[in-house]
Amino acid sequence: MNNSLYDVAFVGAGVMGCAIATNLLQRDPQLKIALIEKDLSYEYSSTVLSDGNSRVQFNIKENIQMSLYALEVLANFAEDMAVDGEKPEVGFRRQGNLFLTDESGLAEVEAGLALQQSLGGNVSWLTPDEAKEVFPLLNIEDGLFVGATFGRDDGTMLPQAVLEAYKKKAVSLGAHLIEAEVTAVRHQAKRVTGVQLANGDILQASVVVNSAGGWGTQIAQTCGVKLPMEPVMRQVYIMETAVRPDNILPLLLLPSGTYLIHEGHGLFMCGRSFADDPVTTTDFSWQRSRFEERLWPELVDFLPTFDSLRVTDGWAGIYAVNTFDGNAILGEWPDLQGFYLVNGFSGHGFQQCHAVGRYLAECILGLPHSLDLSIFSPRRILENAPVFENQQKLI
Repeated sequence: MNNSLYDVAFVGAGVMGCAIATNLLQRDPQLKIALIEKDLSYEYSSTVLSDGNSRVQFNIKENIQMSLYALEVLANFAEDMAVDGEKPEVGFRRQGNLFLTDESGLAEVEAGLALQQSLGGNVSWLTPDEAKEVFPLLNIEDGLFVGATFGRDDGTMLPQAVLEAYKKKAVSLGAHLIEAEVTAVRHQAKRVTGVQLANGDILQASVVVNSAGGWGTQIAQTCGVKLPMEPVMRQVYIMETAVRPDNILPLLLLPSGTYLIHEGHGLFMCGRSFADDPVTTTDFSWQRSRFEERLWPELVDFLPTFDSLRVTDGWAGIYAVNTFDGNAILGEWPDLQGFYLVNGFSGHGFQQCHAVGRYLAECILGLPHSLDLSIFSPRRILENAPVFENQQKLI
């Protein structure tokens, strides 16, 4: 049995773990860091199975600020993440996000829009006629929506490319990438002492970061921490349609929460969260019938030209859903010194990795915060003080 000593051990080397590790080593190059990932093919990683969207359209100040910071990072990402002269290409495509709203959600959307604009977000209100100008396929005759918010700087990118960029950067700065399964977070006298691996090895560390995504609940349980988080399986579908828009259309979000991403030519990606989505870490199957029965009729209502299409592919991935309030759980667990949580993003984690990477690094090193995200502290769970984003079913 091997015994290795580290300053920080990450349980999970997805985009969160790698972004935090990169930020830590940029601030303190002497740190000895273990990035532990049970499957470096990332076949079932939530990062890789993400739709890769980023949006400013949130209703909580800190969530908006994280998105605005992400735009700053992405502007120079290739240069800042270059390793040995090789620059990553993440394919950030600012096609915009168009969020439709009906009468029932109008007041909340207006309040969110005012906050986004006050913080410098490039988001505007569009009438149905104006919405049709940026998304010509829309049906505006039947009164299905009263207007829309349009985030012009929002867009999509390649999630795996962002992950690989942070991973390569962290390793180039000295992080040790270890392919292994963590079976327990070790602790004694209310402080973590390291992690145990499936092969019996023990990695000693005074700081352990739970960056295990949908598997984070299981990891936390090994050291007596109960997180209000469930791994929920979500399905995404790829469709080919007869329509051939001249330009890439904005991401479209319907009032129900169904979203549509134009991939070019007649290809679109579509998905939606449902209350009966299965809780699992082992089922990654997807069903064409679920799209045909539950999403297609709604799409045709809003986009009549979608009455004829073909589902060409699909996939399923895990959302780490925070059942307490749907927002991130960030920071040190109050009752276990050295155990840091980066969990429960509920579907918007990928886009927040840049700000979270910086924030957690500052937390661990005891540095002043560039952006105060203490509103998402784990302490709110123990104090029963939820932080709700809104009632809309956003992606």
